[in-house]
Amino acid sequence: MARIFITGSSDGLGLMASQLLIEQGHEVVLHGRNEARRRDALAAAPGTRGAVSGDLSTLAGMTSVADEVNRLGRFDAVIHNAGIGYREPRRFETEPGVPAVFAVNVLAPYVLTALIHRPGRLIYLSSGMHHGVQPRMDDLLWTKRSWNGSSAYAESKLCDVLLAFAAARRWPNVMSNALEPGWVPTKMGGPGAPGDMSKAHLTQAWLAVSDDPLARSSGEYFYHQQLRAPNPLARDAKIQDELIAECARISGVAFPE
Repeated sequence: MARIFITGSSDGLGLMASQLLIEQGHEVVLHGRNEARRRDALAAAPGTRGAVSGDLSTLAGMTSVADEVNRLGRFDAVIHNAGIGYREPRRFETEPGVPAVFAVNVLAPYVLTALIHRPGRLIYLSSGMHHGVQPRMDDLLWTKRSWNGSSAYAESKLCDVLLAFAAARRWPNVMSNALEPGWVPTKMGGPGAPGDMSKAHLTQAWLAVSDDPLARSSGEYFYHQQLRAPNPLARDAKIQDELIAECARISGVAFPE
């Protein structure tokens, strides 16, 4: 039995992954952005070992979630599932000066990675949209560019792969990987998404607990439990380190070595 914490698990793919892992006999702790969503998560996943709450668009919420999780002890795996989509306007921000897309999709997984007791496995949800972008490390918060929600989302998902690979490189005893679930009809993906929902949650659960040699990889990118080539820029150690440095500067939270 493994202990797994999943962010953004009150609905969507996070909830589906949690339900599968609970069915498999694992100990799962859920997360909702506020108390109401925390209760929703508990109600939707009978058998869960609990749930924490915290708004991952704010630094206070990120650190509160990390503190709550750490009080529960060490986890075998953390799935960084929480995210918001490309339809958000630039002005939708809770942390002053930090677009919500960047706060939730990038800064939160960075801060939680840095503050939660180091697990054996880290899993980061990316998107196929990450393949076609280049990171702007000099403008991650979109203060120099005209806002483009689709580009900001795609860039945030590339940052998730960079973060996964940076953790794998810096922490050789941790299996850290990223994946894309496909464009599926979740709340974020929209009702017209063509992907198969029955497969969209399987890879993150598999990476969290499986003894399959492929699932025990580190520094890899997956789609439907198979290796997939990421954006080549994600493997650039210099870009990885630049992202870590920028997230540390923005959040004030250092990445532990």
